[in-house]
Order: sequence, then structure tokens, then C-alpha cells
Amino acid sequence: MSKLADFPITHRWPPRREDVIQLYSLGTPNGVKVSIMLEELGVEYDVHRVSIGDPADQLTPEFLSLNPNNKIPALIDPNGPYGEPMGLWESGAILTYLGDKYGRFLPQSGAARWHTLQWLFFQMGGIGPMFGQVGFFHRYKGKEIEDPRPRERYYGEARRLLGVLDRQLQGRDWITGDYSVADIATAPWVRTLTRFYEADKEVGLADFTNVTTWVDRFEARPAVQRGWNQPPNPEAAK
Repeated sequence: MSKLADFPITHRWPPRREDVIQLYSLGTPNGVKVSIMLEELGVEYDVHRVSIGDPADQLTPEFLSLNPNNKIPALIDPNGPYGEPMGLWESGAILTYLGDKYGRFLPQSGAARWHTLQWLFFQMGGIGPMFGQVGFFHRYKGKEIEDPRPRERYYGEARRLLGVLDRQLQGRDWITGDYSVADIATAPWVRTLTRFYEADKEVGLADFTNVTTWVDRFEARPAVQRGWNQPPNPEAAK
């Protein structure tokens, strides 16, 4: 039977508790998806901060041994399938795994399961990549590009995706009716448009009132508030 010590990443980020999930993450929209999910589930876990801007972390052989794509989040479940430890990366896959393992926030069968997964994939394939481009061209290095067309292209696509989401939320508290992995995956990305990218005006976020009230509802959940701060930011304590 394998054990946590068989995973090279645990040599760089030693587990504090051998019998709980080990989460390697940072407070990005993709990172907090998993910490929020774990908090909602009430599952014990150790969290290890991996700096995505520091090659000394995310490009080390230890981290790449768990995630060859060198992105957060990633995790090891010491009690994976058949009782064997299992490593996993890609936030959508992690949310699906946890939803199935614990039987919460992801219907186990029927149309409700597939409707929830389709909205999870909508975030993974649409909202995440497109909103990320908004951030790049609006706030980060892309803003130095004089040609306005890339910037306007992603503002427009973000507005379109927000419209899709706003229509789905009409008459619903949550994306598929019940609170689910679709909400846990998507709300952090919408929140990032304002909190980190400061592009809410450019994408017309205020026009999508179903979306903004849904994000407020999401942020009010105690587990969400705990999950935002995992792993803790050492700069916030200064």
C-alpha cells in the first residue's frame, strides 16, 4: 500500500497530518474553488501555499511530480479510491471527485447531475479562460499593448458570458436550482472581475443584477468566507 511519503511533493511541503487531504493552492479563483468546497463539506485538510509567481515553487520537480502542468490547485487524498492515496489536479476534476466522494453539491445520477456538470464545464471552458484574458489585457501586462482590439474582444466576450449566466439565474437562487459545484466554481471568477481585475465597469457587471445578487448570496455563506482565506496570505498579517 502506498503512503503520502511516496509522493515527492510531500518532501518539499511536509504534511502536518498524514490522514487528511493535502491541498496545494493559492488564493486565486481556481485555488479558492477547492478550499471553499472543502470548507462546505466540513472535511479536514492541510493547505500548503504554492506561489504561482515563484519558479522556486511551482516549477520544482516536487510540484511537477504531482501536477505536470505546474498549476494550482492540486491535492492528494490519503484515502482515495480503494483506500489508496491519490493525487489529482485540475480544479474541475477535483470538485467532481469531492462531490462524488462525499455525496454533496453534485447530484449522483439523473438529469440533475448532467445539468450541474454542464454548468461546471461552462465555467472551466468559458468563464475562466475568457475572464482571465480580461485580467491580462485590463490590469496586467496586456494593458501595455496599444492596439485596443484584444482588450475589446475580451470585454465583449465577458459581457456575453455574463448574459448567459444572468439568464440562467433568473428566478433561481443558484445556477441549477440547488447550491452545487457549479456555483462554487463560477462565483470566484465573477468576484475576481471586481476584486482583482477592477474591470466591472468595462464588462458592464452592474447590468447583470441576477449575477450580482447571486455573488452576494454566495459570499454570505460562512464556509465561503473561510475558504477565501486558504491558504492564508502572509502579507495580510503584516
